[in-house]
Amino acid sequence: MHPESGRPNHALYLSNPSPAMSNASELTNVPLFSPRSRTSGVLLHVTSLPSRYGIGDLGPSAFSWVDRLHDAGQEWWQSLPLGPTGYGNSPYQSLSSFAGNGLLISPAELLTDGLLRAGDCDSHFPSDAVDYDSVIPFKHELLAKAWKYFKAGERKDLQPAYEEYCAQQAHWLDDYALFRSLKAKYRGAYYLQWPAELVRRRPDALNDARRELASQIDFVRFAQFLLLRQADRLKQYARDKGIGLIGDLPFFVSPDSSDVWANPELFLLDEQRRPRFVAGVPPDYFSAQGQLWGNPVYNWDALRSTSYRWCIDRLRALLCHVDVIRLDHFRGFAAAWYVPAGASTAQSGHWVTGPGASFFEAVRAELGRLPFIAEDLGLITPDVSELRDEFQIPGTRVLQFAFDGHADNPYLPDNYVSNTVVYTGTHDNAPTREWYEELPDAQRQNLWSYLQRTLSGSAEAAPALMGLAWSSVAALAIAPLQDVLNLGKGTRMNVPGRADGNWSWRCTEDMLSPVAFQWLRSLTENSKRSSGSYANGLR
Repeated sequence: MHPESGRPNHALYLSNPSPAMSNASELTNVPLFSPRSRTSGVLLHVTSLPSRYGIGDLGPSAFSWVDRLHDAGQEWWQSLPLGPTGYGNSPYQSLSSFAGNGLLISPAELLTDGLLRAGDCDSHFPSDAVDYDSVIPFKHELLAKAWKYFKAGERKDLQPAYEEYCAQQAHWLDDYALFRSLKAKYRGAYYLQWPAELVRRRPDALNDARRELASQIDFVRFAQFLLLRQADRLKQYARDKGIGLIGDLPFFVSPDSSDVWANPELFLLDEQRRPRFVAGVPPDYFSAQGQLWGNPVYNWDALRSTSYRWCIDRLRALLCHVDVIRLDHFRGFAAAWYVPAGASTAQSGHWVTGPGASFFEAVRAELGRLPFIAEDLGLITPDVSELRDEFQIPGTRVLQFAFDGHADNPYLPDNYVSNTVVYTGTHDNAPTREWYEELPDAQRQNLWSYLQRTLSGSAEAAPALMGLAWSSVAALAIAPLQDVLNLGKGTRMNVPGRADGNWSWRCTEDMLSPVAFQWLRSLTENSKRSSGSYANGLR
């Protein structure tokens, strides 16, 4: 671990871009947090919400969740990426950077809208986990019924809004709808396995496909329209309650995505449209061979020549649904690890300089502000910290990484500056209770020493780490719901490097104990984090 010093003590900034505001001169940075105004929130992916339909969605349970956060004195709800999932159902391997995940569409909301009938929604699913093999066809069938009713004349009043949506979003929606339709036709095959004329996007082949798949294409567009309507309602409700929404944007895109298929010039691909290099991280203390992620890497020269138009459009798409974006793998903006395609490990990779300051200058010129949190975990070199601080982007600290015994460990609260977001753990960590049970004795002693008390058991670990996070100078403190509820083994969201069994954890209504949220409110008030500053800024 390397200590970070000399970081400016800036506020965290809120983005609320308006479509009517088209240039930076019409927008100003609005300070969200200051050293005297700290706040807090909870990390919970939408899919983990309670629901009778097998997976959390944007319906009644999401609105109830916002109420719980509000009543507990919280001001932020952070989720994972919201795009349509591909390989392994991972939200970090999305089929599109612009589309939303149709699994998040609420059947209950469609019933209210008159686009489904009560008998359409009969279901029996486990309440504590997502069974994707069952949920995906169930949700697809429900959306197909809603589309059938809509085409038959139900809710004719929505037709103008649907047509307007399709026209406004055509710059990405047309390609995405065709991509999904072709993927269905070819039984989910990786797009590089499609006929060559489609892989290479020959105009006559694309036109033939559009004619053949016209009905399916319209169905995909309609699902995205429904998702946007529900997301808009939820965002407005959260805003009325003073709850800000934090989204998550992966740095790289999935190799099997409409992003790469529709924009091959923006990635380093060979003549057959296959990646020349793939993303990863170099060998380190944790992995002697490094990590090989397999994502295609960007052609930054091509992106720079367009003033990063595609990247900015990608940000705008997510900002339709959230207020602030966590930039995953922030270090990639300074430099990323490029591995030659076909390599069996990441050892043969090399660092390639990223877009750096020019990217954030272009974004600020378009949006007027930088509504970001930097996920600056892992191997962080001085150029990464300098880039983060140049643009006053708050960094990330995780308490579970803090107790290696080094006083200069940057994850120790003593070493924070105010422009920081502190987590007890993230979606990639074990719940703190399980983490504590598996903690080596030496690190457990380090934790006790830092707390200046001995924990009598693992049940005290999550409250202790939340106490450290909430009492720190960090502008924003966040805990996963698992830590708020003091849950342990069996409730982890993701184990990095494990291909199967991730992303399925859900909470049930029975788990959402009022006592836990009353305790959270007391912790927040006693830590003087319930400032109301964000709520006032949204209204």
